[in-house]
Amino acid sequence: MEYVRIGTTYYKTVRKPLASGDVVEFLVPWSTECIKQDHGKHFLSSVPRFDGFCLVPNHLEYKREIENFYNRYHPFLHPPIQGYPTKILVFLNHVFGEQLNIGLDYLKILLMHPMQILPILCLVSTERNTGKTTFLNFLKALFGDNMTINSNEDFRSNFNAEWANKLIIGVDETFLDRKEDSERIKSLSTSRYYKVEAKGQDRQEIEFFGKFILCSNNEDNFILIDPGEIRYWIRRLPVLQQENKNLLAQLKQEIAFFIHYLIERPFTTQPVTRMWFRPEQIVTSALKRVKKYNRNKLEVEMAQILLTIVDQKELREICFSLSDMQEWLQKKGFRGYDTNSIRKVLQETWELTPSENSNSYIQYRLSSDGSIYEYNYKGRYYKLSQNEVLKHHYSDDFDDKSISS
Repeated sequence: MEYVRIGTTYYKTVRKPLASGDVVEFLVPWSTECIKQDHGKHFLSSVPRFDGFCLVPNHLEYKREIENFYNRYHPFLHPPIQGYPTKILVFLNHVFGEQLNIGLDYLKILLMHPMQILPILCLVSTERNTGKTTFLNFLKALFGDNMTINSNEDFRSNFNAEWANKLIIGVDETFLDRKEDSERIKSLSTSRYYKVEAKGQDRQEIEFFGKFILCSNNEDNFILIDPGEIRYWIRRLPVLQQENKNLLAQLKQEIAFFIHYLIERPFTTQPVTRMWFRPEQIVTSALKRVKKYNRNKLEVEMAQILLTIVDQKELREICFSLSDMQEWLQKKGFRGYDTNSIRKVLQETWELTPSENSNSYIQYRLSSDGSIYEYNYKGRYYKLSQNEVLKHHYSDDFDDKSISS
């Protein structure tokens, strides 16, 4: 359909050529006078009419018209053909490594269950020629106009109409280091609805089913991730064993085989959470590394103070009150933390509970010369073992078994 009327407005389907040789198809409002000049005044009566737009993702049983609404989701262009996608599977093994089956399940879900919520996939490496961008471009070839590859600025812009209706939102060279960036991505990754805003148009609420794939050369702090966060799946990619300038073209040649392979291949996982996968299935050392880097600065300072006391006094366990911790921080020059912030780390992040009543314990005080003095004191205190102090200090890299009893 070259022309359509949606509601009371006429549109023309245009195909914009890209430098890559591909084309992008989209609708552009077209005046009735131009249509009459180009095709005659009686042509308008033959233009298909729809009551409005809808957005219904489907790849294997796609429909452009749904109950007299025009489906803005783009058709899937790859019919399955029987064959073995050798190069694609080799490349995906490079990307997903020991988690290849989970990676293939992830791609099959995108193909067959596009409305399913999925983890935020992140590919990171400080090294070049690892295949991060190639993976994004491969998915772009696979899902066509239903995927977009954005910059950091595109994602931060208030105008989101260009990507809010896509199945996959890729962000290359990701560096979203602001708290509002991470909160926005986390919220969108599990949202069912989102407000779309375009220049010169009113905001509209749409069903949102976008999946985020972030690629970055920064392995430590490309985005802020809280210690308890379970929505991220981070893979650190090694350098490709052989440089192949034609890799993407070779992958594209096998897409039809790969579609057939995904359809026939059974799932190796089952949907047990709202994001399909269990948190332990997608945990990686790369995820732990980012979490450790992004740990709350207050938490790091608290853990360091406790470790200093435990080491110097050779303690098997330490007791301390909320006011003790606040005084220690002030002695170390950290005066901007209130009791609520300290309590949040102790009770929410470290999951500690103070004693029910005021009891006697050994209190430790820090002097200006670094000495530590002991006093008998009474209060509601928290208790940590030596192993727990070490665990909080070294975060996820700590293993209790590595400490001798």
